[in-house]
Amino acid sequence: MAMRYIPIFFLLFLSSFCKSDDQLTQAKPLTHGHTLISETGDFALGFFSPTTSNRSFYLGIWYHSLPGPRTVVWVANRDNPITNPSSGTLTVTSNSSLVLSDSSGRNIWMTASNIPARVSRAHAVLLNSGNFVLRSPNGADIWQSFDHPTDTMLPTMRFLASYKAQVVGRFIAWKGPHDPSSGNFSLSSDPSSPTPQLIIWHGTKPYCRTTVLNEASVIYGGTYLSNTGSVLYEANINSRGLVLWPTHRGAWFG
Repeated sequence: MAMRYIPIFFLLFLSSFCKSDDQLTQAKPLTHGHTLISETGDFALGFFSPTTSNRSFYLGIWYHSLPGPRTVVWVANRDNPITNPSSGTLTVTSNSSLVLSDSSGRNIWMTASNIPARVSRAHAVLLNSGNFVLRSPNGADIWQSFDHPTDTMLPTMRFLASYKAQVVGRFIAWKGPHDPSSGNFSLSSDPSSPTPQLIIWHGTKPYCRTTVLNEASVIYGGTYLSNTGSVLYEANINSRGLVLWPTHRGAWFG
């Protein structure tokens, strides 16, 4: 009779062993060849190379469940690649920061957070939204990747483009299909404009400007030839600033 339960216990053990890990702790850094996968399996965080030459490696987040070529939505060290993939390590430090370093001890990328020295034992988690969050033991978010986007806006992301006539955030395109470094095109607000508006910049020159709006909310929509289909986002514009967030799964493409 007891022998009938052995396969069940074995399957439960195997299921637990194969469960995706979405968290990073001080005792468990992330190294090349390993990934964090969100609970639902939609997103993955790890090291990748955008070319077949494998000469430059980056820490990024991509769609884990989409078939075909990797769709990267966030890159940490986009302008400072790792040349030796086996030396890259992402660590949660004792002072509750995220640090990407190489084998020589050089810090390639790190989070900037103003937190009290008494806060320790923080951990990082890759959420189902694609947001990578550094979280304190009491559940407070210390840092999140949604506040530091690369070139992609994800659902549930709130992007503060401007506040009190000052540019706060900016989306910057990849330099090329296989080069995630900062390109020539970007999207942000215009600090010189008397009213908040979104502008696509080519370097320092405006390339495409939205209609000037004041004290209004506007919804922009469009269909792009991509695997996300229809893309819709809403811009809430008022006298203090501009906040942007998507109302449908999608991102900008260019």
